[in-house]
Amino acid sequence: MGGTAVVVGGGIGGLAAALGLRRIGWEVRVVERAAVLADAGAGISLHANGLRALDAVGVGAAVRAAARPQYTGGTRTPAGRWLSRMDGALLERELGSPIVGIPRAVLHRLLRSALPEECLLVGATVDTLDLSAPGRVGVPAGDDVLEADLVVAADGVHSRLRGQLFPDHPGPVYAGSTVLRALTEGPLEVATDFELTWGAGAEFGHIAFTDGRAEWHAVLNAPPGVRHADPLGMLRHRFRDWHDPVPALLAATRPEAVLHHDIHELATPLPSFTAGRVALLGDAAHAMTPHLGQGACQALEDAVTLAAALAGEASVGAALARYDAERRPRAQAVARAARQAGRLGQQLSHPLAVALRDTGLRLAPSRATMRAILRHADWTPPSLG
Repeated sequence: MGGTAVVVGGGIGGLAAALGLRRIGWEVRVVERAAVLADAGAGISLHANGLRALDAVGVGAAVRAAARPQYTGGTRTPAGRWLSRMDGALLERELGSPIVGIPRAVLHRLLRSALPEECLLVGATVDTLDLSAPGRVGVPAGDDVLEADLVVAADGVHSRLRGQLFPDHPGPVYAGSTVLRALTEGPLEVATDFELTWGAGAEFGHIAFTDGRAEWHAVLNAPPGVRHADPLGMLRHRFRDWHDPVPALLAATRPEAVLHHDIHELATPLPSFTAGRVALLGDAAHAMTPHLGQGACQALEDAVTLAAALAGEASVGAALARYDAERRPRAQAVARAARQAGRLGQQLSHPLAVALRDTGLRLAPSRATMRAILRHADWTPPSLG
């Protein structure tokens, strides 16, 4: 079965969906509202499931070549005491790959470069869909109306299309935490590939990249909408007594490089990932908190599963039913686990709760920590034929 698809949203999940659909013979247009593809963003960790999905759509080797494997690191206290160690070599033995770190801009460019330039329509916002014609969907995009056999709504956590398709759904809610992040201006020597540090209501982490730069992020409990005149100065003060390399990472960052976003999630699960000839994908379908590092990986799983369903079924309707049945239980379970991980980890603020968390993590066998990662990352993509 082939056809014409329009993917609304040119992020990681949307681009991967376009690659998957093209591999099974579909014609695809990707509509991205940004007029200039500046590739804003910091960094990302990709687990084995995300890398396997990238393999399935044909860009896994390129991504691996540009990424840095995460063999060393773990979780620490603000004073620097290790609570748990990461065993990247064990993950590689179990899954065929360690977790890898890559700048988001590099990942976006690799995904885009695998698509013909004419597939991408930029600077066009899709606010609504025309669902009036049977068997087709009209996609008003700028001055054009694109006609499609299938629409993939990959337009993010605040998806306009999700609002049209599920008007009774409450939509995303603030998760209780806000995140600031940036890339260092230049190379910086760090002793580990990846670290998290948990304080009271705060997390600071870093990812090291192949070019010597590092991404850092700070997740803080805060009311929604709070912004700072000098975000970097606030962070330097907030984390001034935390262990190395936290102050060094902040010192190596330009103030204008800092990004600040409140974290929103779909706390109320969607009743379906499909509606008519529309498939929701990534954050539009299952926006989750970042506490498991699985958001992008789940979007990549969506992309491959959708393409495989369309390749294996005789009709779009049957394919979308299969996609929903295969993806919704898993993605929503990962979202629940991410929420729980945040509540038991970064979001704890009471001193007694923090002490109990740290003691439990320090005493847990390292294999138990690895099992938590393996449970979500051990996924095998379906064949695209």
